[in-house]
Amino acid sequence: MILLDGKKTSNDIKDEIALEVQEIISKGGKKPHLAAILVGNNGASETYVNAKVKACERVGFDSTLIRLSEDVSEDILIQEIIKINKSTSIDGLIVQLPLPNHIDEKKIINTIDANKDVDGFHPINIGKMTLNLPSFIPATPAGIIELLRRYNVETVGKNCVVIGRSHIVGLPVSILMARNNFPGNSTVTILHSKSKNINEICLNADILIVALGKANFVTTEMVKHGACVIDVGITRVPSKLTKSGWKLIGDVDFENVSKKTSFITPVPGGVGPMTIAMLLKNTLIASKS
Repeated sequence: MILLDGKKTSNDIKDEIALEVQEIISKGGKKPHLAAILVGNNGASETYVNAKVKACERVGFDSTLIRLSEDVSEDILIQEIIKINKSTSIDGLIVQLPLPNHIDEKKIINTIDANKDVDGFHPINIGKMTLNLPSFIPATPAGIIELLRRYNVETVGKNCVVIGRSHIVGLPVSILMARNNFPGNSTVTILHSKSKNINEICLNADILIVALGKANFVTTEMVKHGACVIDVGITRVPSKLTKSGWKLIGDVDFENVSKKTSFITPVPGGVGPMTIAMLLKNTLIASKS
């Protein structure tokens, strides 16, 4: 079994980006600039945004964090986005999800300039991705693909099963795995809440990508020997073994499933770090356009 080490790989990518930024600056160019909008005081969102700002510092990007209150109106949020869309100094914009219930997420995503949409959620970028045109690819699916590429995991003609059909992970990664690229050219099946014979279908997977958000959902009985397993899920559960009183686990029963796999991602330290690395990569691309 080979561990798909997202922590190490993401650090490699950040080092590569930092070198490129130094080169841009040495030639008189400007630093890439990422803006993030955080609405409310969601603890997880706060953690994610702070990690993104810290990552910007590490690679030499400028960053701007705009904090808005939980009860901010949709109109004011849209005005902030339009302001950033028009800014010549800001290259990329992310609006941290989820948003409060009174704000329409789709409307907000559609307001972001597609050329600054480094999260890759805008319909224009999703459409371009589907057509295999240059675009910003959603960061988590892009991170999965990059891990498979850097570890040279064979995907051509392989059966790839994706559990979960979210617009953020499941659907985009299923498109990427089916595209005529490397990694790609797989035969893809998407499983969701209405799917039947889940165990049987998973057992046929050469590559199993799990993005469900249910702790230890995938057990050893669902995975064939030699499969490559990508665990996107992350759940916080109580633990008596840690100082904090909790630990992070994925959608896959790692301890038992890992014994059967050829490749597997750990949680934490697998897909998670790759998401931020690919967000930085998208911002670097945006700064050149």
